[in-house]
Amino acid sequence: MGDRVLIDIDGGVAHVRLNRPDKHNALDPAMFRALADAGRQVAANPSIRAAVLSGEGKSFCAGLDFASFLGDQPAMQALLERNPDESPANGAQRAAWVWQEVPVPVIAAVRGVAFGGGFQIALGADLRYLAPDARLSAMELKWGLVPDMAITQTLLGLVRRDIARELLFTGRIVEATEAKALGLATRLSDDPLQDALETARLIATKSPHAIRAAKRLLRDAEDRSRADALLLETELQLPLLGSPNAMEAVQANMQKRQPRFSDPDAE
Repeated sequence: MGDRVLIDIDGGVAHVRLNRPDKHNALDPAMFRALADAGRQVAANPSIRAAVLSGEGKSFCAGLDFASFLGDQPAMQALLERNPDESPANGAQRAAWVWQEVPVPVIAAVRGVAFGGGFQIALGADLRYLAPDARLSAMELKWGLVPDMAITQTLLGLVRRDIARELLFTGRIVEATEAKALGLATRLSDDPLQDALETARLIATKSPHAIRAAKRLLRDAEDRSRADALLLETELQLPLLGSPNAMEAVQANMQKRQPRFSDPDAE
């Protein structure tokens, strides 16, 4: 990942930081690759139970760094390639979609701007905590482009379709308060990073097997029929019933102590 994205792991919580503050964490080819690599590293670590995604400096992510791509068609073309055996997303989409592929909850802590690709990366998280100065925009049409970083799989699950159309057609900037009203923000916070880390630490106190099953349930049920979604609940519940971590959760609650869970096997 070089120095474009940094990962700190503490107490089962991974803090993933976009690290290009002088450019408001704008996306160049190295940043795209580093974000996808970071997601893969988080997904492969069975000791991680929750993740927080933030940007160093004043902003979460200002979107595409056009200067880094001008005259570099091979770099752009490489980002459009996909590996179907690994993910349905191409290289550019993976920077945002990989946070849905990560098997544990991901919280985006957003301050400053989250424009274009930055907006779509935040949408890839399961929860979004916004600072009062946060500003969001799907502004690709301003540059003669369309949003193409998995927005069809994220935005439409959060807002009404006419709202999604307005946001994409106009590219207008949405302030934090309106973002919360529209459903783009989970919570407004004066310190979104601290609150996101606190939520992640709380999640990390739960059974890691149940955490992963809960994320999969809410992620995968949307694409299924009602009957299949109800069946998925049963399929995910059965392996948990009577499992060591489930029994530990029961015993810890009854004995009023902190549970001692075992991590899942590495996938």
